[in-house]
Amino acid sequence: MPLPNIVLIVADNLGWGELGCYGGGALRGAPTPRIDALARQGLLLQNFNVESDCVPTRSALMTGRHPIRTGCLQSVPPGLPQGLTRREITLAEVLSARGYATAHYGKWHLGDIEGRYPTDRGFDEWYGIPRTTDESQFTSTVGFDPAVADVPYIMEGRAGEVSRQVRVYDLETRRTIDEELVERSCDFMRRSLASRKPFFLYLPMVHLHFPTLPHSEFAGRTRNGDFADAMVEMDHRVGQVVDQVDRLGLTDDTLFIFCSDNGPEFRAPYRGTAGPWRGTYHTAMEGSLRVPFIARWPGRIEEGRVSNEIVHVTDLFTTLAAIAGAAVPDDRPIDGVDQLPFLMGRQEKSAREGFPFFIKNDLRALKWRDWKLHFHWEPEVNEGKGKLESPYLFNTTRDPKEETDVLVFNTWVMGPMLRMLHAFNASCQAFPNTAPGAPD
Repeated sequence: MPLPNIVLIVADNLGWGELGCYGGGALRGAPTPRIDALARQGLLLQNFNVESDCVPTRSALMTGRHPIRTGCLQSVPPGLPQGLTRREITLAEVLSARGYATAHYGKWHLGDIEGRYPTDRGFDEWYGIPRTTDESQFTSTVGFDPAVADVPYIMEGRAGEVSRQVRVYDLETRRTIDEELVERSCDFMRRSLASRKPFFLYLPMVHLHFPTLPHSEFAGRTRNGDFADAMVEMDHRVGQVVDQVDRLGLTDDTLFIFCSDNGPEFRAPYRGTAGPWRGTYHTAMEGSLRVPFIARWPGRIEEGRVSNEIVHVTDLFTTLAAIAGAAVPDDRPIDGVDQLPFLMGRQEKSAREGFPFFIKNDLRALKWRDWKLHFHWEPEVNEGKGKLESPYLFNTTRDPKEETDVLVFNTWVMGPMLRMLHAFNASCQAFPNTAPGAPD
């Protein structure tokens, strides 16, 4: 069988409860018909889990390894050491070695110096922002001084060449960047088809990250404010990519994935919703861990399937490698598991039962089956009790808001959960973690 194309779209700060297919959409003042249709055409996961915020999730996706291993623990201001060291092997490198054309359009956030840009890490070409959308506000901020702070830029590059600055990333270009990303994505797929190469399109969009500002063509569209307008734009942009895949006749030959990098924003007026789950990103609550995930692959992934099985973002690395017939690295721990049999419906259950959840260097929680064990308690950002003397245990099926600690009645759960943690800690001792900011 020919190698399938892979389209991976990652929304930024999109909560579990925002899309129509997850109970939001029109109820949030922003219908999402294109993404909802995508969900009907494939698999919707209710229990897809990510890391606490942008950087750790993107590193986990690109390496199949928990961020505590790679040192990609948090967003770092420009000019300071950050990103994946070149010792890490990325998904793009793995797929490129199998003959894929690879492109990155959007937010990278895994290195902002030569040697660590996307085209240094397995992508043939890239266009987007090296760090975060927060920076689009910089040049409009009272007192901003370019003599002491880096001016943010949209950048681009090609493999084997030096990445270059294209234009200042400010509030004006913040409104138009997703339009550009999608235009380039559609052109890349067209060129890849013409060259008869399978392609990996990685499109980490800017929406809905604050400042959540819609394109001028969508401003005022919903009459429910910038956030709702931006969500309608995001839905439209995803639809444009779907349409290009279909227009090129690649529908049946393309695995199309849409997901988010973390739970919703916690700052007003851009605060989002995680639906039935409590919490936002930067916490260890289910509202931080669980985000939307939709996969379409006609003839291989069953239409209209919904699952509450646990899948983790690290699994994307291993699963997409398996789809491409590539081997994963065997000289380091890989936390992702191959979920291809689960995605294809050959088995009902996920290949994983749980995982540890860190924020920076702190083990915050363990998740296993329907259970969640918290070692720190911070249901809202910066509003917590800190480390707990006695952990809190919740059953996420019976208690989705994580409100009633039931550890004293279910201490048996500590056995399998702590054995899982022990195995993880043992692997970290055998293969020491990379320190944040470590040089190449």
